[in-house]
Amino acid sequence: MKENTIADRKLWALVLGVSSGFGKEVALELAKLGYNIYGVHLDMGAGKEKAEQFRSILEHIGVEAVFYNVNAADDEKRKNIIENIKSRHEQDPRHVLRVLVHSLAFGAIGPFFSTESTEMLQKKQIEMTMDVMANSLIYWTQDVFRERLLAENSRIFAMTSIGSERAIISYGAVSAAKAALEAYCRQIAVELAPYRITANAIMAGLTDTPAAAKIPGFASMLRHAREHNPFQRNTVPQDVAKAVSLLADEKFYWITGATIRVDGGESILNFIESQK
Repeated sequence: MKENTIADRKLWALVLGVSSGFGKEVALELAKLGYNIYGVHLDMGAGKEKAEQFRSILEHIGVEAVFYNVNAADDEKRKNIIENIKSRHEQDPRHVLRVLVHSLAFGAIGPFFSTESTEMLQKKQIEMTMDVMANSLIYWTQDVFRERLLAENSRIFAMTSIGSERAIISYGAVSAAKAALEAYCRQIAVELAPYRITANAIMAGLTDTPAAAKIPGFASMLRHAREHNPFQRNTVPQDVAKAVSLLADEKFYWITGATIRVDGGESILNFIESQK
């Protein structure tokens, strides 16, 4: 692991899924704290332009922002990005990768079972969802660890959802991936603890993001969550970004292997209501 004094370090965060939703807001919040951003996203057309505009916003804050518009689940693309990051860090030993954020939200939405066989999720879709939304966390973490890019007291965050523990219509493949993601975070926390590297899953309340909007009936789910939230509003990506920015602080190394709810008490009140 890299060792630098605080004064000498040039901190970087690697954000997978940087162009929208939670990844975008986390990158913005970390940039405000002085983190330089490596961002991985997959966008075309107008989405690509918006990603580039966001990269410019980060640079206007006063940090460096290096974006890679590729499929984060592609082994060769991941290898190329890691090599590029390693090369940049070798050129300037002050560079330290301190935060890795996994916020990939590309998975198959649909039922496992239907009287219309064409509507049922197929093996390829289920495996793709697990690979992108869960397995990729392990592969990226293995690579940055293998190349000795992670600093001592680094932080790893992965975005999970309530689907990891509850059934949601047409969300089965993603639910399985989120459950696996949380299990991976626990395992990473145990195995990397000797290197003072922490890993936590962040479970946001229901949030209106481009990915979540694809879930059938999501508008009514949002409305129900808002009505049953003590704050009488839905979670927004900025809520999650602020939580991550706090947990990224070096003082919080004793919090690891956890699934941390950032939902304004939404899940607690839902539970209470269900007992009436």
